[in-house]
Amino acid sequence: MLKPLSRRLFTCCATLLAFGASGLAAPAAAADAWPSQPLRILVGFAAGGANDLIARIVAKELSQSLGQPVVVENRSGAGGLIASEAVANAPKNGYTLLLGSIGSNTIAPVLAKKLAFDPRKDLEPITLVAESGNALLVNAKLPYKSVQEMIDAARKAPATIHYASSGNGSTLHLAGALFAEQAGVNLVHVPYRGNGPAIADVSGGQVQAIFSGIPPAIVSAKTGQTRILAVTTRARVKSLPDVPTVAEAGLPGYAFSSWYGLFTTGGTDPAIVERLAQEVRKIIDRPDVQAQLIAQGLDPETSDPKSFKQQIDRELTRWARDTKAMGITAD
Repeated sequence: MLKPLSRRLFTCCATLLAFGASGLAAPAAAADAWPSQPLRILVGFAAGGANDLIARIVAKELSQSLGQPVVVENRSGAGGLIASEAVANAPKNGYTLLLGSIGSNTIAPVLAKKLAFDPRKDLEPITLVAESGNALLVNAKLPYKSVQEMIDAARKAPATIHYASSGNGSTLHLAGALFAEQAGVNLVHVPYRGNGPAIADVSGGQVQAIFSGIPPAIVSAKTGQTRILAVTTRARVKSLPDVPTVAEAGLPGYAFSSWYGLFTTGGTDPAIVERLAQEVRKIIDRPDVQAQLIAQGLDPETSDPKSFKQQIDRELTRWARDTKAMGITAD
């Protein structure tokens, strides 16, 4: 027959249960208390570029929604890897974020000879923020006025058409390399230190073409020194509704887009990651924020952490394979 519990034993059991319950509730309580201090968003490129522009839009709105200051910090270098490494090594508390992109988070890591962090494990994807294609911009004095005419000219005279980019291994470089590969033509790549000086030489006729970011391409084309032949996206872009896609204009099946997204340190509490994802999705869904992005040639786009993580994994595998096949290096 079971004996009744003594008062002392009952008290001990109750105390242990209380401690256990409080221990189980601790992570949830910590997540509920977040954020209790300012946040920062690191950008791996200089001020004025697309990464920086998007980071500042997100930071302003996120500061209001979270009730904490959100500061943008530019740490340029190594194709964005310096900023990525800083976030990878930050405390796992969700206060250090990264505005990353296809170039800095899935291309630069596979081109790096030595990487001090694991891009799959040490960075936690939160959500996509925007997508953007490139514009095939050519010098206005060239005789070809369409993608098909450019391809025909390249086939008749191999290695006579030079295309500029913002550097070896950049998204502009890859857009041109994929174009040349799929069209079966020999284009000569000329790397520059940034999109600006590369466009300047296309305008001046030193090189014939560039697969430029859309906003600076629009500005350049308005001068009359260059013209846009096509955009590299699967569908036409809202800021250039009359410009065809490369696929429409002469190279079926071609498409190349860049994406921009928010990351934090790998191992951060999933509840904090989900909270950030929800807040950013609400921000990007707002018409006024979408208008700001669209005005810059960007397409607003969000995702959940799980699907974004799967996308990163697929692209790291893809670019490791494709850059090797095309002989692309960061040197």
